[in-house]
Order: sequence, then structure tokens, then C-alpha cells
Amino acid sequence: MAFLVAGTLQVASQMADARESLGRKGKYSVKGPRVALALCSPEVSASTVALLEGVFQTLGFESCRRQKASVQVFSRIAEESAGAAYCPVLRSSLRGALCLGKVEPWGPEPEPGPSTQYDLSGARAALLLAVTQDRPGAQHDVEALGSLCQALGFETTLRTDPTAQAFQEEMAQFRKRLDAHRGPVSCALVALMAHGGPQGQLLGADGQEGQLEMLVQELSHCRALRGHPKIFLLQACRGGHRDAGVEPAAFPWFRRWLRAPPATPSQADVLHICTDVQGSSSRGPTPGSPNHADVLMVYAAAEGCVAYRDEKGSDFIQMLVEVLGADPKADLLEQVTEVNRQVCELDMLGPDCDERCKACLEIRSSLRRRLCLQRCNTGGLAGME
Repeated sequence: MAFLVAGTLQVASQMADARESLGRKGKYSVKGPRVALALCSPEVSASTVALLEGVFQTLGFESCRRQKASVQVFSRIAEESAGAAYCPVLRSSLRGALCLGKVEPWGPEPEPGPSTQYDLSGARAALLLAVTQDRPGAQHDVEALGSLCQALGFETTLRTDPTAQAFQEEMAQFRKRLDAHRGPVSCALVALMAHGGPQGQLLGADGQEGQLEMLVQELSHCRALRGHPKIFLLQACRGGHRDAGVEPAAFPWFRRWLRAPPATPSQADVLHICTDVQGSSSRGPTPGSPNHADVLMVYAAAEGCVAYRDEKGSDFIQMLVEVLGADPKADLLEQVTEVNRQVCELDMLGPDCDERCKACLEIRSSLRRRLCLQRCNTGGLAGME
């Protein structure tokens, strides 16, 4: 069973036995009934609503109803405006591939053409900013991620224990070096590893707060990266909530006893696709402006939740390095979805908590093409360390 609410798709894994379907090549099986509900503000045109309902019906959602709602509804359909620019943003905690069309979900996928992939023949640059003091295991993440970047052909700059101000300064210098590069720059990767706060703050080595949104905006205005992918990896807490997970309700008692299915993170299996008009207010670092297109952000924790790490490093970074290193030719969005599947299967133990908890990544993407990080012959960036 699947639910689609005005652009937000939530796969009810407890009801549809998603654990079994994910065991087969990491893809959801959506063979049960599908229900769609469109919540629209009064300003939304009838043609937009009719178009949306047509899409629902084409995808096999049998019950499509709409009702008027206030603009405060969390997921809305924006009214078209003359001259306005849109940038769809995908926000996902899916644990596998989801196929809603009338095709066999386990069948082979066609090879993508050159026009559907980003051209990564130019230079690649990476910036790793990591607070290691009072963060046991962080150094292992730095070393693993640095080795991966080198293997994938990224010219890498590493800064450890930056202050809150240094986070912004290093990002500004990184942008300037990219803009000053004479040849094409095809991709940039930024990894931010620190303590974090519930409003998107990053804590520097001095204990002061820096704003993640400002760092993302800095790189989004880089001239050399217009139309090219920008990757952000964030290993930081986004609040203090520890998720105990949700037990699969679809399993009868004897199956639970025989197989002991693990709990699923309560915020897993959600796909949210939204568009905001350029210039409209938008929370978070991924507004709908075209300046924020071609961005992939991967958070180690869902909003409001703790990001886990131990003396061996974080599961997010370590699994990401393992998955990307095993198959760099694969699509990056599919790879981080696989990383999320593996993270969701783990039971976490925090340093100040004896109860096992669950973790779930959050993936935000405005990528417009497939992104494959397989190394190719590229020109370096002079001056990068």
C-alpha cells in the first residue's frame, strides 16, 4: 500500500511488508492498493489540479480526491506565476528503488544515454571540514572520506577543527579557487563533520554556532559550478531526539517470533517532492531558486534527530565510503539510497544511552541528471591542497 499526499509519497512498509520487497535487489514492491489525496490552497488553478489528478490516475492511484486547504499545509501545489522560476527539490528517506509505472520492478534497467548524465570530464574539487576534538572516531571518517575522494579523482582540501567563522571563510576561499580555475570544473563535494543543532547549526571547534544555509548558499553562487553538481555530506546531529523505531505491524505473532524483524526508523520510507517559486520564503538550505539546482545533500540524521558515531567512526560515512568504492559507476542518488537502507537496518547505541535506537538518512536532491562519480582523466585544480 502506498499513500500520495499532494506531492508527498509515504510507503507504509509496516502494512506492505516492505522489508521483504527491499530484500530483493533493494526495490519496493508496490502491488497493493494506492491512495492519493491532493490538498490545495484556493489559489491553485483548476488546470493544475486536473493535471495532478491525471498523473495520479496514470500511476494507478484509484482514489483521487481533493479538498481546499490553507497555505499552511505542509505540502502544497504552488500557483503558477508569470516569469517565476521553479526548481523541484526531492527530499527522500526511501530505503530502495520505487517504481510506480506499469513495469516489472525487478526487470533490467536500460543503459542511460550521455545526455541524461552529468559530464564529469572537467576538474573535481572536494572540501572536507571536520571538527575532531571531543568527537571520538571522527578522525577515521576524515581518513576514509579523504581516501575515497582521492580514488574518485577529487583534488581535496582538508581542514580539521575549524572555528565557526572558519567554516564560512574556508567555504568562501573554496568558491574563489573554483571560480579562478582556468579550465572547466565539473563537480564539487563538501563534507561537513561537527556537532550540530536543531536549527541547522554547525558548532565549530570554538563552540560557536555557524549556519549551514549560509555555507550552501556560498557554493550555490559559484560561477564555475553553474549547471554542475554540488554534493554536500553532513555528519552532524540535527536535534536530540532518539528514534526507537516502529515495529512491523503486518507480521503475525508467529512470524515475528520466528524471524524477529527489526524495527524501522519512524521517519524512513518517505519521498517528498516540492517546488517553490523563486523569491518565496523557504526553510532550510534547499529553496526552490534555480541557483540551488544541481545540489545533492545527504544528512546523517533525520530532522530533529541525533547523528550517531563511535570510536570507529560514523556508520553514515563508513558505509558511504564502502558503497561508493565498490561501484563508482552507479548513480550516486541510488547509492546513497542503498546507504540509507543499510543504516536503517542497524541498531544504534549512543554514548549516553543504553537503549538501542534507529537512524535514518535524509537525502535532498535538485539534481537534473544522473550523477556517476567513476573516475576519468580530468585536469587538476592548481592551488588546491
